[in-house]
Amino acid sequence: MKILIDMNLTPDWVEVFKKEGWQAVHWSMVGDPRTSDRTIMNWARKNEYIVFTHDLDFGTILAVTEADGPSVIQVRTEDTLPLYLEKTIISAIEQYKKVLNAGALIVVDEHKLRVRILPLQREVK
Repeated sequence: MKILIDMNLTPDWVEVFKKEGWQAVHWSMVGDPRTSDRTIMNWARKNEYIVFTHDLDFGTILAVTEADGPSVIQVRTEDTLPLYLEKTIISAIEQYKKVLNAGALIVVDEHKLRVRILPLQREVK
């Protein structure tokens, strides 16, 4: 498993994921910190990384483009530090590893996980 950590999360997540045996890189190590979210998404897709972010734009990009990847794990908590979230995030990745490899948007908050398979379909009314 390869995880790309977005700029809005601490690089400390790299070691958390490496401890689990996963490849991890913070965007600041591979790209321009000021680049667009679309550029980050394209890089992650091309290099087969899952995007780990606190930014709502990544889910929006998946919805608008109806893309089938890359997978995104979106954190919706105020405290995004590993000390607070490490167990929750590791558990979510382990539990949904299969769908993350196939293409999914996983939203994590303090109380629940929501999983949507990619591509995200618009609701028909």
